[in-house]
Amino acid sequence: MARRQIRVVGAMLQNAEGRYLITQRPPKATLPLLWEFPGGRVEEGEGDEQALAREIREEMGVEVEVLEQALHTHHEYPAYDIDFRVYRCRLAQPDAAIQHVRVHDHRWVLLEEMQQYRFPDADSKTLARLLDLEG
Repeated sequence: MARRQIRVVGAMLQNAEGRYLITQRPPKATLPLLWEFPGGRVEEGEGDEQALAREIREEMGVEVEVLEQALHTHHEYPAYDIDFRVYRCRLAQPDAAIQHVRVHDHRWVLLEEMQQYRFPDADSKTLARLLDLEG
């Protein structure tokens, strides 16, 4: 029997001060209260860019412009595999207020500060590659 494959997209959203947006998963979600790059699952018939813009709108009530793909990684959890693609993004309105619609919290952090937050394994792999890329 084939393992379940889940395609997930994340946003590498950077502000004018060079800080990246990370969000905290809700307390009752899978992998509760861990930090992650905002984003979510790609639904059937949806492109990566569409899915990412939709997820961010649904989770935080803001519009983003999805730019180029920055990173791609694959992670095997015990019950399923994650195909995780991270895209550089920018807020359509830089002064838009981030709402906590389907996220518990958010922070704007420098790359070197990200190590102070606990990320899910798939995000940790991406973060390690990002630190190597940008460092």
